[in-house]
Amino acid sequence: MALQDLCNYHDILVDDATSESAPFGKRIGFKNMSGLTLRNTPPLASSQSVPLPFPMSHGTTTLAFMFQGGVLAAADTRSSYCALWKRILARELRLYQLRHGRRLSTGGAAKLLSHMLHPFKGTKLCVAATLCGWDGGEKQSFSGPRLFYVCSDGTRLQGSLFSVGSGSPYAYSILDQGVEWKLTVDEAISIAREAVYRATHRDAYSGNFVDIYHISSKGWTRRSREDLKEEYYREKEKRTKEKRDVAGLDSVCAEK
Repeated sequence: MALQDLCNYHDILVDDATSESAPFGKRIGFKNMSGLTLRNTPPLASSQSVPLPFPMSHGTTTLAFMFQGGVLAAADTRSSYCALWKRILARELRLYQLRHGRRLSTGGAAKLLSHMLHPFKGTKLCVAATLCGWDGGEKQSFSGPRLFYVCSDGTRLQGSLFSVGSGSPYAYSILDQGVEWKLTVDEAISIAREAVYRATHRDAYSGNFVDIYHISSKGWTRRSREDLKEEYYREKEKRTKEKRDVAGLDSVCAEK
């Protein structure tokens, strides 16, 4: 179809089938917005014919929060399965824009993703996505930052601060005491960096690089990818040096 060619997406329709050899998405009735069953839906975990030589460990640290400058999102680079759903959701959002001549709101995108994930409830599919955006326009009643959390069982929550993944408890310890609505962009970035690098230091399943995004009314920007592997030790050494300097000044004043 011309629309598929325009979106650079070539799908394969499957025939009706109820046997176990049919794709999982077909057997459970997973369809896209066009009502067409897709072949590229995730299979059941039991369909793997070759067992893994070792148990797979899953973990990551992602976070997002709202402040006066918009929404700030940060994550390490160990998230995996959400990349597939990111492409699927981006395709559906593009199709919606082509059909209706406008972009779907952040809440609408979260609801769409929730509906796509709900058929996989009860399987071993594990997706925890945070959707950030800035809504506003002639056909939208709300204008401002929006933040939603969508889980693989179809759960959809709206809030002002979320952290997801195995390192989220460590990230929350920094976010709960540092995040405020009146933060500047630089302050928000500093808090997000600290939350991620402390989580990656304590959580064995989080690490590698960190990506930081800032969403505002003017669009979104991405900071250069950083390696925060040694950031914890650099920060610890810096604070130790500051304490020594303060202690040295106190001793000098006491001698005088």
